Order: sequence, then structure tokens, then C-alpha cells
Amino acid sequence: MIPLTLGQIAEIVGGTVEGDGAVTVTAPAVLDSRQAEPGGLFVAIAGEHVDGHDYARQAGRAGAVAVLGSRPTPLPTVVVEDTQAALQSLAAHVVARLRDKLTVVGLTGSQGKTSTKDLLAAVLSHTAPTIATIGSLNNELGVPLTMLRADAATRFLVLEMGARRVGDIAELTGLVTPDIAVVLNVGQAHLGEFGSRAAIATGKGELVQGLAPGGTAVLNVDDPRVVAMRALTDGPVLTFGEAVHADVRALDLELDRLGRPSFTLRTAGASAPVALPLLGAHQALNASAAAAAGLAAGVCLDLAAAALATTSLSKWRMELRTLAGGATLLNDSYNANPDSTRAALDALAAIEGGRRIAVLGEMLELGEESEAEHRAVGEYAASRAEVVVAVGEAARLIADGAGERAVALADNDAAVDWLRVRLAAGDVVLVKASRGARLDEVAAALA
Repeated sequence: MIPLTLGQIAEIVGGTVEGDGAVTVTAPAVLDSRQAEPGGLFVAIAGEHVDGHDYARQAGRAGAVAVLGSRPTPLPTVVVEDTQAALQSLAAHVVARLRDKLTVVGLTGSQGKTSTKDLLAAVLSHTAPTIATIGSLNNELGVPLTMLRADAATRFLVLEMGARRVGDIAELTGLVTPDIAVVLNVGQAHLGEFGSRAAIATGKGELVQGLAPGGTAVLNVDDPRVVAMRALTDGPVLTFGEAVHADVRALDLELDRLGRPSFTLRTAGASAPVALPLLGAHQALNASAAAAAGLAAGVCLDLAAAALATTSLSKWRMELRTLAGGATLLNDSYNANPDSTRAALDALAAIEGGRRIAVLGEMLELGEESEAEHRAVGEYAASRAEVVVAVGEAARLIADGAGERAVALADNDAAVDWLRVRLAAGDVVLVKASRGARLDEVAAALA
């Protein structure tokens, strides 16, 4: 974050200072008091169950020098009526001050956002100082927090942008207009809240509509709803995908014994080999999206390919580790929808080993399609794994779809107990569900 006194922050957000207005914030803003850094700003949100203002002292002990909140705290505080709106205003101001030397990339899609963001961050950071979304902090609070991590040295700002309804991404591009907009796909994530895939496409298209004048749209040519977003911009468009007319393609895909892809990235005028340290054939498409965005940002294909080979993903996304008894754990428990679950199951099937065991939980926010999609995923899982463990009452439909290969268990504790006595050396176990199912607890217990 660029250095700002509390008095300056108050002027920017229309607040008042309680305490010493000369205190200077020099480190990032945080919502979690435990994550505060020396010189940082603690953003206190009064929620339904937890009031952040009560944790101001803890933030101060961690290093925070000031608070942005809706009432005074023991630390010097900028008091505002609406903390979220003030946070967004502050973030927009900071990025506007840096804009002449900053390239902003916005990225969205129904699945693959965080993995592709991590790939793109690797590509850009090999060229110049880059700030990118941590994990999946991609909403109305996470995006401004990422923006506030930018400083005078930052040259690339990569913002993952999520949405649960039409208008969410437009709100985010209202804070910062991206120079490059990457749209990966239009799938079924949050279908229950959007209501239809057409509405999801409208919501994702807001990123393209929010481009800065002359900005570049980077679109998945294999997804008809995405490539149709060409019509939403008058600026340049780069495409990625498997189609022969894609501007960036991933060809000659091969998987090693752990399911890690190697392939050739090809454009009209160049090609470069890539070996990803990530699991799953689907990562090749994500890598082609990152390479295309890199090209739009001025990174040559050879450099992008070399950088992709160094990528590491955010936690609980296709994490592979060997367990004490010799089994292998594939932890992809951060979130799930039907498309991402099928991709994870394909990755499971590609790993060499003994039995393949898919531990699956509920996929949330699918609306009227939920019952059919859970059964369909269960059926698909039975084609990729010898055993399908459905965890929780809501996941019993997965067991129904998997048929004779299914084991239905009541909860996470039951899943851990079942697995601990049955996993053998050489087995490969996938853990995958929506965040609300908390199957990361199962993965953690096994590890």
C-alpha cells in the first residue's frame, strides 16, 4: 500500500479521525486481525455474528497502526458510516494514483479462476513486480483488499473477480477498469443464485464491458457463451482453446504418472514447450489462458512458458501428497461444481497407483439442477474410481449415481474413520466438495 496518513485516508473516504490523524499506514489492509502487519490498517466490519471492532486490540498487537471502521476503537480510527464502501473508495483512490505505471488484469469464470490466476501471476511476476489475489478473495471485500496491496513498485495487478448475481462484476469494475479481461468459461457454479446459464454469461460478460478504452479481452474460443462476448467490446480480442483458430493453443498434451501435463503452447508465429508442476489435463487450458493474457500484457511466449513451469497453486487446490501408510492424497477440497469435479476425477484417474477412491461431498448453489447434477457426478465418478465415498446427507444422490461402487457416510468424522482403516499403500484418494461441506477437514485428518 502507498503510505497514507490517517487524516488523508479520512479525507479520501469521507470519514472522521478518532485519535492521532498523523499516524501513517504503510502496510496492507486486512479483515482478519491475526493477519495484520506492522504499519498496516485493520478494516473492522460489524457482521451478523462477529464485530470486527472487538478485535482492534488484537490487530494492534499484530502490528496494525490504525483501524477503518464504523465506530471508535482503542487504535487510531477513521470512522465512517459504511466500512465496506469506504474500503472500496480507498482502494479505488490508491490504484488511480498508481495507474500510469500499472497494468490491471481482471479474471473471471465459473471454474478455474484461482488456478489460472496463480498461473498468470507466475507469468507476469517473471517480468515485473506483480500483485495478485491471495487465494480466492474475489468479492466486494477481497478485490479492494488486493488493490490496496499495490504500491509504487507494482507493475501488474491481477484481480480474480467472482460473482453470485448479475451486477457483481460490474460493481468491481466500477472500482478499477481492467486493461485486460480474461473470461474462462460459463458453467454451473452459483447456478441457483443466477437462475440460468444465460444470466451467468451476462454476469461474466460484465468484465469485458468494464474494460478500459482499448483494453484487450482474452476469451475461451471453445465456450460459445464466452466467445460471444466479442460483441461486448470494440477493443482487441485474443482467444485461447483447442479450436484450430484459437490465438493460443495447447497441443500434444501428455500426462506423466502423477497426472502432470506437458504440452506445446502455439501461436501463429511461435511455439514453446511447457511442463506444468500441477495435476490434471485441464490445467493445460488454464495455462493457455494465462499465456494469452501474458501476451496481451507484453510477455513473450518463451518467457511465459518458462514461468508456467514454476507455478504453485493456492491451498486445497489439486494438492498431492504421500500419506504415512503409502497412499496418495489429492486434496482439491476448496470448492466444487459439476465441471470442476469432473476435471478432478479425470486427474484422479490419470494418477498411476492402486485403487482410486473419490471422496465427494455436496456441490452447493446448483438450484433446480442440483439433484440431477449430483446423480450425474456420481455416475461419472464410478467411471473414474473403484470406490466413491459420498459424505453427508446431501451427497447421497452422488452415491445413488455411483451405484455399486458407492459408500454413503453420514459426516466427515465417519469418512475419516472409514478411510483410516481401509487405505492401503498405493491407493490414491481424491477429496472434493463445495466449501460448505468442509471436506478439507477430512484431508487434514488423513494427512
